[in-house]
Parts: sequence; C-alpha cells; structure tokens
Amino acid sequence: MPRPWHRHQTFLMHCDHGPMRVIIATDTIGPLSSARAGEILAEGWRRADVPADVEVVPMGEAGGGFTVAVADSAGVEPAGGVSEGGLTTIVDTPERLVIGFEPATSGPQLGIDRNASSAGFGSALNQALADSPYRAPEIVLDVSANRAHDAGAGLLGALGATADVPLDLGVAGLHGVSRVDLKPVRRLLAGRRLTLVVPQVQRGLPLLGLRGITSRFGRDQGWHPELLLATDASLQSFTLAAAPGMPEGADWGAAGGLGFVADLLGGRVTTGAEYCAEIGGLQARVRGSDLLVTGCTVFDFAERGGGVVARVADLGARGNVPVILVAGEVVIGSREMRSMGVESAYGVHESRVGQPSENVTADALASTVRRVARSWTW
Repeated sequence: MPRPWHRHQTFLMHCDHGPMRVIIATDTIGPLSSARAGEILAEGWRRADVPADVEVVPMGEAGGGFTVAVADSAGVEPAGGVSEGGLTTIVDTPERLVIGFEPATSGPQLGIDRNASSAGFGSALNQALADSPYRAPEIVLDVSANRAHDAGAGLLGALGATADVPLDLGVAGLHGVSRVDLKPVRRLLAGRRLTLVVPQVQRGLPLLGLRGITSRFGRDQGWHPELLLATDASLQSFTLAAAPGMPEGADWGAAGGLGFVADLLGGRVTTGAEYCAEIGGLQARVRGSDLLVTGCTVFDFAERGGGVVARVADLGARGNVPVILVAGEVVIGSREMRSMGVESAYGVHESRVGQPSENVTADALASTVRRVARSWTW
C-alpha cells in the first residue's frame, strides 16, 4: 500500500520515511519531447530542497511523440528516411524494430477513400527489415497515419502476398477476391511478433457488419446503402480468403482494417501510451511509488490531455497513487480533472480559453515544477 499523502502550501518531509519516490511519465509538452520535458520536471523536483527519488519514463502517442519516446527509452537516435510513398522514422535495436510512416497523402481522414492503399506501410516495413543489421524479435509499426480502407491488403501485398485480384488498389480492387496466398509474408516475418500502434480511439473498432468501419464512416459520408454493402462485402471476402474460419477480433477495424493484419499474423494492436508504459516498466514502477507526475501541452475537457495522461491516470488509480499534471495551459476545472483521475493540474501559462499556446520553454517549465514540487508530500 502507498503511504498516505497530503498536499501542503509548503513541502514538509518526514525524515523517518526516507525520500519520496516520484515517477514522471509525461507526453510532449509544447515543443519539448517527453524525455526532455520529463528531465526538466525531474530536475525541478531534485532542486526543491527535499529528499526525493525521481524516475522518468518517456511516453508518446501514436502519430505524436511515440517513435521518439521509444528511441529515448532505448538511448538511441531515431533515423529519418524516405520510403515508397512517404517518410519514415526508424528506431532499430536488437530488441525491437520500430517504424513510423507518414504517407504523402496523409491528412485528416474525412471519410473512406475506396482507392487508397496501405501498400506504403508494407513497403516501409520491407525496407526497414532489409536495412536492419539485427533480427529483432518484435516489429512495431505506427499505423496512425493510414488513410486506406483495405483491411491491410496493400500492406500484405507489399510484403509478398498474392491474390486473384490486385491487392494494391484499395478496397475497390478487392471485389471478387477468393484466394490470398500469405506464405511469402509468413516466411518474411517468421519468429517475429508484429505490433501495430494506433490512437486510443481506434481500439475496439469492428471491421465488418452494421457496426463495422464501412457502415460507421460510410454513413457519415452519405453513401448509398448499395455502396456500403458492396464495400463491406469486399472486405468480408478478403478476410475469408486470407483467414478462412477465423472469428473477427476486437480490433480488426483499427486503422482502416490494419488490425485484421495484426491478428492474421499472430500479432497485436495497442496504443502508443500502452506500449511506452510496457517497455518502460511503468506499472511495476508505480507500485511502491508515492506520486505520479504526467503532463501535456493543453489540458482541456475536449482532449482530456490525450492518451498518455489517460494511461498514467489509470495506472495511478489502479495502484492507489496520486497523479498530478503539469501542462502548458490548464483549461479545466478541478471537479472534471478529478473525475479523470488527476488530483491537481498546474499550468505554465495563464489559461486563455479558445487561444491555447504551445509556446512552452524549458525555463518556464522548470520554474513551474519547482513551485509544484514544494507543495507535495506524504
């Protein structure tokens, strides 16, 4: 059980309990990466003239600071590059090969593009495998930028899969598919686990049927029912051809159906925050800690701080450890933040509703955390 804690206007430490144990796991704060922001917060705690053991766990969301956070956790530099149809960010270690890919057509997903293909993700993965000097047991692919709706047909095709229809023409090209050969893909990835990283909102999306992604997003676009049914039927035919008899998994609809590929190849779907917490051992660190500190750029009711804040708050609640937050701006009331599992939140800048600022400097963040650190004890 964690020690009882109290917040005071001035920081008081009971010496017989030893130093306070503080875990810092923050998202990016303004232009500062998670690791950089975390070190600033940690240094502020160390300079608060109170005994404290402080640890930093880099965190990041899919499509945000995820690949940089993984690189910082491993103590390596991410490598940028160009792949067929987009830009890549690679983190390559003996333990894991992490690929972030931004297609040239990346942008807000306003609906379904029946001709868009996920082939670029497969090409980026293929190139990263060929360039890596290791044979890491885990391949991690950030698919948050996928705009295709092809259940990963393009990705599989780029990795060597073949079928009786083209796999790189989007869902429109899957009409009539009845045969898919995955043997080249299985040989390429033999002995490795595929992990797809998606935004939290993509978790648990069904692929097929009335609740599937075609029905959900196609109706938002005002599609005619015949087009909805035809598109869903093409996806169903593809999944049956690729995985006969396999029941639909909970995350098959994630990232335009790429969740299906993860399940098909014996992999998994997770979020950036969950993955960073996993490799950083955050859950184990929380046990026996006295305080969790997280952060984000803007803490408001609409975004709730994002996936990193939600994950840290959840771990704090499970471990009965208080969670506080430092943000560039805080635009939310104390009642709402406590309903999210955050005990207190502190802004670097004064709140300006409707005009949030991402201009958070290292000096301003350090000044804020020194003030915060003095106000917490157990």
